[in-house]
Amino acid sequence: MRTAVQAVNALTSRWAASVDVSHGTAFSAAGVWPLLAFLADGADGAARAELSAAVGVPASRSASLARELLAGLADVAGLDGAVGVWARRALELRESWGEGLARGVLTGDLDADRAALDAWARERTGGRIPSMPVALDRGTEFVLASALALRTRWVERFQETFLDSPHWTDRAYLGLRRVTGSPDELAVACTPFGYVTEVRVLGTESLDVHLLLGEPELSPSRVLRAGVGLLAGEHAVVPGSRLPLGDAGPGVRVRETPSAEEKPVELRVLTAPFALTARHDLLKRAELFGLKAARDRSRGHFPGVSDRPLAVSSAEQCAVARFSAEGFEAAAVTLVAAAAGGVPEFRWTTRTVEARFDRPFGFLAVHRGTGLVLMAGWVAEPSDWHAF
Repeated sequence: MRTAVQAVNALTSRWAASVDVSHGTAFSAAGVWPLLAFLADGADGAARAELSAAVGVPASRSASLARELLAGLADVAGLDGAVGVWARRALELRESWGEGLARGVLTGDLDADRAALDAWARERTGGRIPSMPVALDRGTEFVLASALALRTRWVERFQETFLDSPHWTDRAYLGLRRVTGSPDELAVACTPFGYVTEVRVLGTESLDVHLLLGEPELSPSRVLRAGVGLLAGEHAVVPGSRLPLGDAGPGVRVRETPSAEEKPVELRVLTAPFALTARHDLLKRAELFGLKAARDRSRGHFPGVSDRPLAVSSAEQCAVARFSAEGFEAAAVTLVAAAAGGVPEFRWTTRTVEARFDRPFGFLAVHRGTGLVLMAGWVAEPSDWHAF
């Protein structure tokens, strides 16, 4: 599975370099890669070469690696994924190519076929995606689709507050804050593009979200690509517990205060919730996804899929992502208050690492065990106070 993970993350990084983030976005190379891998396996000529380059593995191995990836994801708690193929009854698909894929039939009744595809999308994503992002017409011969849904709750939930931000000032925004004793969940990385701050928000399952804040002049694509590089160990990092006092990285300040008792280093995080919905036309970036030759409808490109000449007519993805305070089941916290009992002797200092994500930032949803990026995106504007 390691080879597939590296290939998916590489595609995530390349996609990040070209995706439009002006209004915020979310995208999943993990949802696209298996489709491209299966297509590469069944393609020939220029289409095969382009698809193989896009998936980053030889076309002869791409389908087996896609099956290996899907099998590995099936065992991840909090993650649901599937790939399915629908074909006209008259279109005979090669059994060896479609092995292991969920199968359906396109009847030619466009309304009925769309309803069936939409139902599959809703079922596989728990209702998060209500409809399949595909344009059906009378010429549609087959549809290859993937669905990916993930959910996790934070090990330590956030508390809701107002977001006091010098960057988002046009309305009242909701903020999320929390204090933990795990300063090394934060790190500042030195990348070829500049410094990037990463905060890992741990989920109760094996799914985490990495928040990424770059220097103000860094483009969103470089921040996201730096985040993917961090997963591969490509950049030098300084963990939160070893950062110097003062301004220590983008959005990070380290301070010490006198204390009457010895305390561990604290990590204080302020960030913003977000709810993102994005739709991507993959053919607008056909070269990135290896689909330039495959969309030429003057000839067939997939003899390994079927004897009938086939070309790609549409390729789209719909992605949603929502980050909120939730992450811990309901619980009660009991506080014991004490009145002042004299002036304490300040024998210790308490070190606090503070991180503020109060301007546009990136995120990666990551499978902890493998480092696979399941979803990536950019938060151009947080949710307002009433959105949650």
